[in-house]
Amino acid sequence: MLDAAHIDHDPASESARIVSVVPSITELLFDLDLADNVVGRTGFCFHPKVGVKHVPKIGGTKDFDLEKLRSLHATHLIVNIDENPKHLVDAARQFIPNILVTHPLGPEDNIPLYQLIGYVFKRTERAEKLTERFMSAYRFAISQTRELARERVLYIIWKKPWMSISRDTYIARVLASVGLDQIEVDSASRYPEVDVKSLAENVDHILLSTEPFAFRKKDIQELNETLDYVGESKISLIDGEMTSWYGSRAIRGFEYLASYRANLARDEVD
Repeated sequence: MLDAAHIDHDPASESARIVSVVPSITELLFDLDLADNVVGRTGFCFHPKVGVKHVPKIGGTKDFDLEKLRSLHATHLIVNIDENPKHLVDAARQFIPNILVTHPLGPEDNIPLYQLIGYVFKRTERAEKLTERFMSAYRFAISQTRELARERVLYIIWKKPWMSISRDTYIARVLASVGLDQIEVDSASRYPEVDVKSLAENVDHILLSTEPFAFRKKDIQELNETLDYVGESKISLIDGEMTSWYGSRAIRGFEYLASYRANLARDEVD
């Protein structure tokens, strides 16, 4: 089966040793009953909390340690085009025989992701069940938000400098599916620096994501003071795991977004 790099992968043996440097996919591996095969992860692979506790960490998504990775004698490494630097992935190819490249760009890309991991590691039935659960949550979220007026949003992922997302991202397409349209940002980058002041007046909501920068309620007040013409009700926190994590977390993500979208609409009425 082909991965996002168009590399064909055969089914692995039951003794496959898997390292994931993609937090959302680490969680997916556990949900596909592959816990015994996961031998390495990043320090940002938090879920499932109990499951990953004893899995060795090899650094972060952007700076995983190649020597630690080598010491794990992995048969498979799972990476993502957005999250992991190409030079590290290319270096890992020198000693890991199978590297699965992922690159979901929209909600429905979760389905081939489930299928790829399920096929390679012989968990096709579990992958099919996840697909059913995902489609149920996805359709529910769409049905619950279809009648609501579409909103223009500015989704913020970092401060100092302020950074946002382009429309050509998984996050933007997830938001759009529930009627929250990320505004066009004049930049070739998929995760550009932005001038929040110049953009704030042209949006219905500014969404501060809880990851990768851990925005909190105090940041709403701080930003509101910076943008003294914007009311606090226009600035909201949003759970970054529920918008940016694909894999099995996306199921809960769409359940969350259906409720989140309804609450935004209710706040506008109030």
